[in-house]
Amino acid sequence: MSLIVETTESGVRVLTINRSAKRNALDIQMYRALAAGVVAAERDPEVDVTVVTGHGGRFTSGNDLADFRDDPDSRAAFDLLHSLVEAEKPIIAAVEGVAVGIGASMLLHCDLAFAGRSTVFSLPFVKLGLTPEGASTLLLSRIAGYKTASELLLLGDNFDADRAERAGLVNRVVPDGDALTAALDAAAALRALPAESVRLTKRLLHRDKVEVLRVIDEEAEHFIERCHSADAKAAIARFLG
Repeated sequence: MSLIVETTESGVRVLTINRSAKRNALDIQMYRALAAGVVAAERDPEVDVTVVTGHGGRFTSGNDLADFRDDPDSRAAFDLLHSLVEAEKPIIAAVEGVAVGIGASMLLHCDLAFAGRSTVFSLPFVKLGLTPEGASTLLLSRIAGYKTASELLLLGDNFDADRAERAGLVNRVVPDGDALTAALDAAAALRALPAESVRLTKRLLHRDKVEVLRVIDEEAEHFIERCHSADAKAAIARFLG
């Protein structure tokens, strides 16, 4: 089975999370494949924009919880986040179905994101006995405001695409099934602009990159520590049955 399907058309690389049997949950192999795909697109002179999406009408249901149980010290997810932050070419997310955990937090590192109307989002880290990742404690508070960030990160309840748009996780909500089309249209619009101006503007928008990477690493230490906790082990065992 192909973990990540890569397509390049007219300067656009599409990376598709393809693990339908697990609701596109990300395991260590898939994190590595996706990070490698982002880096390869960044280094490919024929690619101007990267689009990340999910196969079968789902973006991703988040981390495969079996990895938390079996390999709690893995840094594969944090390596993916680093690759997204360090990319200088635009990255666009096309989100359908579900965006859970890192599936939602990674949107903070995409330059543009579009979501199908019925997409369900959640950031259930605390419910799992874990702590937030992806610099979400910094960026979500900055983008959505402290109260919204506290609600979404502390309570970890599901929220809909309209709430995700208001919180700044996505740019626009589109009809179900249209997120990839919207992302590709945006990619084409970016490609029609002077490429160096696009990249310089992104670089200026991300002048806090060093701080964001520092927070990702700080959160990672707490996250890994919590993976070893009795709370997390019990929550994950309940989920996995």
